[in-house]
This record gives sequence, structure tokens and C-alpha cells, in this order.
Amino acid sequence: MHLQSPARAALLLTLCLLGPPDSVSQSEIAAAEPVPYSNKGADSCIACHDDPVSLAVFRTPHGVPGDPHSPFGQEQLQCEACHGPGGAHAARVRRGQERPPVIRFGSEGGTDVGIQNAMCLGCHNADVGFGWHGGPHDSNEIACSDCHAVHAPQDAVLQTSTQPEVCFECHALERNETLKAFAHPLFEGKMDCSGCHSPHGETTATQLAQQTLNDTCYDCHAEKRGPYLWEHAPVAEDCGLCHAPHGSNHPGMLVSRAPLLCQSCHAQAGHPSIAQGTDGLADGVPSQFLLGQSCLNCHEQVHGSNHPSGSKLMR
Repeated sequence: MHLQSPARAALLLTLCLLGPPDSVSQSEIAAAEPVPYSNKGADSCIACHDDPVSLAVFRTPHGVPGDPHSPFGQEQLQCEACHGPGGAHAARVRRGQERPPVIRFGSEGGTDVGIQNAMCLGCHNADVGFGWHGGPHDSNEIACSDCHAVHAPQDAVLQTSTQPEVCFECHALERNETLKAFAHPLFEGKMDCSGCHSPHGETTATQLAQQTLNDTCYDCHAEKRGPYLWEHAPVAEDCGLCHAPHGSNHPGMLVSRAPLLCQSCHAQAGHPSIAQGTDGLADGVPSQFLLGQSCLNCHEQVHGSNHPSGSKLMR
């Protein structure tokens, strides 16, 4: 971990003053005068920004004076380590004159997302990893501050009980699925989205925490891993073929109920799971293979079997 250098922070603030990075030429950057830092550091900021939200930074890791890795550590730049040089911003301005901006975080701050994230990555690049660059959040210009509350004593996205609500602010479809009858215990505070997904980016599809969906599921459902003497092919291929990972209205988070789910792969012909034949139902009683757990009444080892006679997954 390394801290922002004063030169880098000044350059980013210069970009902020000139405009979005893509619209600024190298000659404009070279011609721009360096923005000065304030004389009193955080004291200059607190003179105006003495509200509870701003002062809460002193209850976070960013505001620990005794930590050399913190912006408020010894000989560091305090507020200006993140917000850039504030000498011009803190100076007196004439009435009616607009105060020169500093780097502001959040969607309403007016600072380009690339500049915001560059300030964060100046210290946290190693924490994010290479997967962030070009990943879905980076490509969609999601700012770090859209998810993280830097001034909050407890960052909601880092807490298991509150993280899902932060993710659901954008991922509304997944929120709807988790509200179905059968879902993972997100709202009970027993797990969070980052238990399965790596929000800062991975090379895997849908930013999974592991290399495959099955490996991600096996982190918790190790008893389904196998290996089995008799394998059920879709289980070994992809858990998502049978299960809806975010939630379902069917027991076991299945994508549909048996026997319909089973019969999407297995032919019905010649098997007693057909609801009605040419002669109708025997004595008007439905087939026993459509009641209770349906196909699982007999094929109960649906994930696989190690029994010598378990080729049909019945034992």
C-alpha cells in the first residue's frame, strides 16, 4: 500500500479543474499552474466543513493520526490526500465569485469518475487487483464512492448484514429474485453478495469468487462436491442448470418443479412418471411418481451416488 504523492494529487486536481480527462490535452496540462495546498491542512477544511458527515472521518481508518498509512498519519496530506490541493478552494473569494473546486466524491460531486477512482486506487490499487481494470464496474463508470461510504464509521458495503442493500441499489433484478419464497439467507444477515461474487472484478463470468459456478457453490455446499461413483451429468457441469442461485419460488431454489425439471432432459415415454396414458389414470388415482417429491421418491440421490448399485441414483 502506498499513499498519494503531492504531485499526483495536484495533477488529478488540475484535470478536475480543466475538465474530463479525455478532453484535456497534454499541452493544457503542461500549461496549467500547479494548484497549491492549504496552509493549515484539515484545520482549513474543518473551519467550514464541521458537519457530522465530514467529521465522522475521524472515526474511520482514514482519519487515524497514529497510522502512517492513513491520510491523517504523520506528515501526510490529511483531507487533501483524497480531495486534492485545497489552497485555492480555502482562500477568500470575492462576493459572487465561484469558489475553485476540489475533488469531490459521489455522483453529485461533479468530479469525473475516472479522477475519483484514480484517487482511491492511488492507495488501494493492490487491494482491488488487476481484475478491476476493464471489469463490469469499471467499464460502467461506477465510482468507488457509489458503493463505499468513506466518511462513515461503518461502511455498509463491508458489513455482512447491510452489504446486500448496497448492491441491490443497482442490481434490482437480483433483489427481486432474493425476495422469492426460497432464497439464500441474505436478509437474515447470514451471508452477503461478496460470498459468491468478487465486486472488484475477476476474470470469471459474472465476477464469481471462484473460477466456476460449481466451485463457488462448493464453498458452502461441500457435501455436493463428490467425486461420485455414479455422477449426475448436469450436477458436474453446472449447478445453475437446476438451481436458480439468487432465489426461486420452487423448493430447493430449483428453476422448476419436478417432474417438469427432470423431464426437460429425461424422456417421459415408457416411464411411470407420465401423468395420464391412453387408458387414463389407473382407478382414477394419480401416479405415485408424481406425488410427494416426485422423481425424488425413487431417485433420491439426485446429486450422485457412491453405492455399487446406484447407477440410477436410487440409493
